[in-house]
This record gives sequence, C-alpha cells and structure tokens, in this order.
Amino acid sequence: MNQLLGEFPCKIDPKGRLRLPSALLDQLAADERDNFVVNRGMEKCLMLYPKKVWDEKSAQVNQLNDFDEKARIFKRAFYRGATPMKKDSADRLNFPNQLLEWAGVGDGEVVLAAVQDKIEVWAAKEYEAQLDKELDMSSLAQDVLGNKNGG
Repeated sequence: MNQLLGEFPCKIDPKGRLRLPSALLDQLAADERDNFVVNRGMEKCLMLYPKKVWDEKSAQVNQLNDFDEKARIFKRAFYRGATPMKKDSADRLNFPNQLLEWAGVGDGEVVLAAVQDKIEVWAAKEYEAQLDKELDMSSLAQDVLGNKNGG
C-alpha cells in the first residue's frame, strides 16, 4: 500500500455519486482501485478505505476485548454505517444517503483529503473551517510526536 497524498476538490452529484480523481486512483495499487468501504469519520467527515486497508483496520478493531464496555462502544461507532462500495466504469462511487446527510456532504462541493492509507471526504466548507481553526503546530507536534524517535 502506497501512502496516499493530496487534496482533491470534487462534486457529489444529485444521485450521491462521486467521481474519484485519476490522480488519486493512480496512487492506489491496481488491486485496490475498485473496492472500497466507507463509514463515519472521527470528525464530521466520511472515511473512505480501500477494501484491503479496511480489512486490516477491521482486524485491529476485532481484537478489542468484548468484555470491555469502552471497546464495545468503540466497535459500534467504528462499524456504524460502514458500507462496501464498488467503483463503476466511470470511476464513480455511489455513497449511501444516510452517510452523506450525516457528514453534510450531499449534492455539492466536497474535498477528498488523502491521509496515509485512507481518504477523508469532507464538505468543502467544513474542511476549510477545520483547517482555519487556530492551531499551534509546534505544540501539537510535541504532543503527538514528542516521545517518538526521529524528527
């Protein structure tokens, strides 16, 4: 799996279809370009996983202890709305209406944000609002990377 990179402005049509940009598809291995799984993101966005990546993430989640209440809650949230999707001959994915409504990405402008091995699907205005939040990158980097090697 290659690391996915880039931001791609796109549109979702009135039928809930989104054409995947060729520049994004070209970053995927040939066997990862047709089958995807979409579900709710941690923020107000949708997470689009190549099926192979979804299977890996799902295997990690399935290792959580079912006797732990927080683990059960997380599993429900992680799988909530998860839907397999197959790309059509025009490189489009047809998103479930309930997920589009939840993320506020119905008929209109969206941004596909490639993040490591998955793709975030944001309403364009919400994506910009997230990025415009005042953020101290130096402090954030220290918090999340400070105890890691490298840098």
